Amino acid sequence: MRDGINMSDRTQKILFGAGGVLGSLLLWQLVASMQLFGEALPAAVDTLARFGQILTTAETWVATGETLLTAVCGLLIAIVIGVVVGILVGTIPVVEHATRVPIEFLKPIPAIVVLPVAVLVLGPKMQMGIFLAAFGCTIQILMQTANGVINTDPVALDTARSYRMGRFERLVRVVLPSANPEIVSAIRIGAPTSLVIAIVAELFGGAPGLGQQLYKVMRVADSEGVFAIVLLLGILGLLVLWVSTAAERRIIHWHPSIREERRS
Repeated sequence: MRDGINMSDRTQKILFGAGGVLGSLLLWQLVASMQLFGEALPAAVDTLARFGQILTTAETWVATGETLLTAVCGLLIAIVIGVVVGILVGTIPVVEHATRVPIEFLKPIPAIVVLPVAVLVLGPKMQMGIFLAAFGCTIQILMQTANGVINTDPVALDTARSYRMGRFERLVRVVLPSANPEIVSAIRIGAPTSLVIAIVAELFGGAPGLGQQLYKVMRVADSEGVFAIVLLLGILGLLVLWVSTAAERRIIHWHPSIREERRS
């Protein structure tokens, strides 16, 4: 009976979601037909046709691969640096005090502000986009990791010491499992952030990828092409978000928040 109810709820969510998408397309078509924005807003039907057209070109898939590669490489670098430094900050007081000022200085700086410096030093290349993506995600992952390490249950640490576990063994068996939910959550948030930064680096910094393709169609005032690529970027963002969320649920399936969500 419960499975039947869950299946019904899932079907309703899918239907409501599909209805929302269809309603948005109909509203888009209506507004475009009324010419409220002149020629700047193409019809939804024409944009979808153009969207299907760009999907058949090899250039689009190459650019998509370049954008995803930039985002993934930047995120992986951010994970390595953020987790390692976060563990050091959370476990060694000297490191925490030494890094406090640099972290507080870098924390409010958005990646877009660093873009001119990155272009000047690295040039309009994929490496520049990777650097920006890593810069934009590292601090968040670092802070979440350090916070998870610091908030490890002291009773669990005392128990581990009573069993004469060494520092490294306590780190592996107690501290990291305790900090794992916060680390995984930071990575889930960082995945779509890395994609956005990669696109910005391509759009304004000239790095290869979908952002550069978007700039090209903007330059020639190809409104249908602009909306088609934006639609592709939106779908790509949704896929990245779904994949990262599914990975989080799988990795920390034991966490109370995930178990409660599955029950509901």
